[in-house]
Amino acid sequence: MEKELKRLVRILKGEYALLWILTLLLAGLYECEILPQGLLAGNAQAEYIMQVASILLTVCLIPLSLRIFSLSLTRYVTGLPLPKALKSYRRWSEVRIALLLTASLINLSAYYWTMDTTGLLCAGMVIIASLFCIPSKERLLNELHLSDISNPDE
Repeated sequence: MEKELKRLVRILKGEYALLWILTLLLAGLYECEILPQGLLAGNAQAEYIMQVASILLTVCLIPLSLRIFSLSLTRYVTGLPLPKALKSYRRWSEVRIALLLTASLINLSAYYWTMDTTGLLCAGMVIIASLFCIPSKERLLNELHLSDISNPDE
């Protein structure tokens, strides 16, 4: 069981690192001018729509990604047998990371398309929110109420 837990944590850490890598890669592509910047700059209506979309996306997806995970844990995952609980925990962790990644990439694109800092601030909020999702073995054990597995001597 210990081996499965370590494997799951390693996978989740890799997926979490992918969130940061893809976000930094997109920013790098825009900064190196591989992807075009300022596509919507100067178009007031398009800038307004992108800013509002960025704000709404951030306001909706950050709480959703954090809350849906905790609700799934309390209502569903903790009642499952351990092998199924680990699979479900992984799936809900991936959903949470995907929601944050989507918001991050869209907000960064909105920033570079409009050259207005609203998208950058929203992307920053998403990245800061992702710090509340850092996977670790201790967190996994705590959230699945498996603290007795980690310390069999106690």
